[in-house]
Amino acid sequence: MDLNRRVIVAATLCVFGAYAYVGLDAQGGGPRYKVDADWPKRPLPNHWFMGGVTGLDVDSGDNIWVLNRPADLDETENYAALTPPTAECCVAAPTIVAFNPAGEVIASFRAPQGHGMVVDRQGSVWIGSDRVRRYSRDGTPTGEIARVPENQPPAKDVDGVKAFRAKYPATTPQIVGGLEELRTDDDRQEIYAIDNYLGGRILVYDMNTLQFKRGWGAYGKPLAEIGTGPGGRYDPKAPAKDFLGHVTLNVSRDGLVYAADRPSNRIQVFTREGRYVKEFFVAPSTLDRGAAGGVAFSADRQQRYLYISDIQNNTIWFLNREDGTLLGRLGSTGNYAGQFHGLHMIATDSKGNIYTGEVQAGERVQKFVPVN
Repeated sequence: MDLNRRVIVAATLCVFGAYAYVGLDAQGGGPRYKVDADWPKRPLPNHWFMGGVTGLDVDSGDNIWVLNRPADLDETENYAALTPPTAECCVAAPTIVAFNPAGEVIASFRAPQGHGMVVDRQGSVWIGSDRVRRYSRDGTPTGEIARVPENQPPAKDVDGVKAFRAKYPATTPQIVGGLEELRTDDDRQEIYAIDNYLGGRILVYDMNTLQFKRGWGAYGKPLAEIGTGPGGRYDPKAPAKDFLGHVTLNVSRDGLVYAADRPSNRIQVFTREGRYVKEFFVAPSTLDRGAAGGVAFSADRQQRYLYISDIQNNTIWFLNREDGTLLGRLGSTGNYAGQFHGLHMIATDSKGNIYTGEVQAGERVQKFVPVN
């Protein structure tokens, strides 16, 4: 049985077998974790209430930076923001909130909400909103990577979409669609941005000049070869030739780029220059939103494990980074500590702790600490 087939079978059994897993369980000797229910410190200051978490990163000092959507708050979550206030709680938290390892708030600022966020070694905070915006740690704008000046028409406007794609081909160096992910390669002073145009494009920019350098699509195809027709659909028997959307990525210490194509339930691996290396699948029987969400690495120097957040099954998958073999999982659907309701973002620190961010009814960050 070939490798991809073994991964598919193992992942299918794990997803659709019994859900009798507790927070510490992992199969095959994989990582074991437990939730730190006392993190972050509560309550948040100033009666803040977080919206859905759409960006998460750990900086070089192991501080945890969170991008959330204040506009997600409904009428039951903003009583203190009414005029006059009708209760002591709550008001929308700033778009960016940072915590130290102990869970105390150490920084915050308001910025346009968006999707995707990263903090580089120099302490700049990059946010993906309608464009890529760079800020100092106190929220001062310091630069931006622009987007095209118009939005693609809705899908039902077939002629409008066709004209838009002719005007902005896949090779367009600016951001075209909505931002999905931002990650930096500080050693090379490059920032990776993924927009959702044409199912997903990996775009690489210089962190200093903010100029476009290169880009590619699924299987390492040049931008010019990305399909411009109607978007494809997931078929577990025939992997899509292009990305299907909500693509996230991370760059390993040994210079490989791991891109998660969520609706396709797959991880594709590239060199920094965009040469396709391999792919493997996780929970391939998952439909709808897909299982391959955020990508994080274990803290050991070799980064032996991949940690994949799964919004559809509300679990974290532990994979062998070398070949994609499924090793175990963490978490299940629910509202209690250690469970997830809208698991969206994932990050790790230098100690091996896992941090997660949720959307939907979750709207929170959690910390998981290793037990082995």
